[in-house]
Amino acid sequence: DFLCISLVNGFIQLRYNLGDKTVILQTFQKVHANGNTWHSLRAGRTGNEGYLDLDGINITQKASPGMNALDTHTDFFVGGVSSLSLVNSMAVENEPTSFTGCIREIVINNRELKLTVTDAKGGANIGDCDGTVCGYTVCKNNGTCQVENSGFSCSCPQEWTGSTCERSIHCSQNRCGSQALCIPQPTSFSYICVCALGWSGKYCDSKIKFYIAKFIGNSYIKYTDPYYGKRDLQYSRISLNFTTNQTEGLIVWMGKGEDEDNDFLAIGLANGTLKVVINLGERISVPLIHSKYSTCCDERWHFVTVVQNQTCIKVYLDEELILFEDIDPRRKYTALNYGGICYFGGFGIGRKVNIVTTGLFQKEFIGKIKDVVLFQDSKKIQLMKAEGYNVYNGN
Repeated sequence: DFLCISLVNGFIQLRYNLGDKTVILQTFQKVHANGNTWHSLRAGRTGNEGYLDLDGINITQKASPGMNALDTHTDFFVGGVSSLSLVNSMAVENEPTSFTGCIREIVINNRELKLTVTDAKGGANIGDCDGTVCGYTVCKNNGTCQVENSGFSCSCPQEWTGSTCERSIHCSQNRCGSQALCIPQPTSFSYICVCALGWSGKYCDSKIKFYIAKFIGNSYIKYTDPYYGKRDLQYSRISLNFTTNQTEGLIVWMGKGEDEDNDFLAIGLANGTLKVVINLGERISVPLIHSKYSTCCDERWHFVTVVQNQTCIKVYLDEELILFEDIDPRRKYTALNYGGICYFGGFGIGRKVNIVTTGLFQKEFIGKIKDVVLFQDSKKIQLMKAEGYNVYNGN
């Protein structure tokens, strides 16, 4: 499998192969070869339907029967590859050559790649395209960069300050306590403090303990499983108690939550009913939805357990088996490679649930969670010792 974007005789070309045939899309217009014009390019695919957009002019390749998952498991290359012999002959029109020019602002599945020496895995013959210490987006929040003898300086918009315009003026004198986040409130010329796990109060200066986690919105807990390396990932299990009065919300996401290649098991609410989604590989997310309505959003405690036995999934709600399905009788993928990461309630400040889950769940969880047990462990996990924000004592 491959997906390749290349420049061919002045046109942009997208080629991808999901295992059965190569799809080719090419722009109608050529790119300017004067070296002074930046072009905006969007390209990708949903299933086997591709799209290519150059400077707002879009081309779409309609889906046809066939494979719909891109299974590469290789490094991601920009501008060239370590050896041109690695390039699949169907991925380019002519002999493969490296790109000459400038590339910036690469966003893959809503995450921007940092094209820096420290963030890239490797590379060669790459320089600063701007040619100055200002580079690209050195000054944040629409600040203007000026080259100085000693380096650079940023001229900041009215509401931003700091050497790179990284701090809001509303947070420059904030009183937020230990590990808290200051969130500017420009309309009221003020700020609010978002408390780290274990802290509460207006300024997050009161230490708290809890066994019941209360999620108030824009909340999350990220738990790292210390026993992940010893788990038998073909036989996963998670159980917990929750209560809420909301009809939508992500309760738990077992998985890295970084890109569509990551396996996951998710439990949440959709339209007032329990929804479980599992992905064991090949980006095929299988949703299992409980048919009874208004059983989960009545502010009473509910006990949910999800058991994965290879590709067989059982879901229990309040001790009753409500869902039982074999999501792949062919047993192509049987392990839940979730990376030892569990998110509760959401994914982090500023990360939208509907974007990270690609629409599987619409909102962060508002309610309470307690008594979380992974696999067949004898002890409940200690949510308070994890990482997170905006979570309080639900007792």
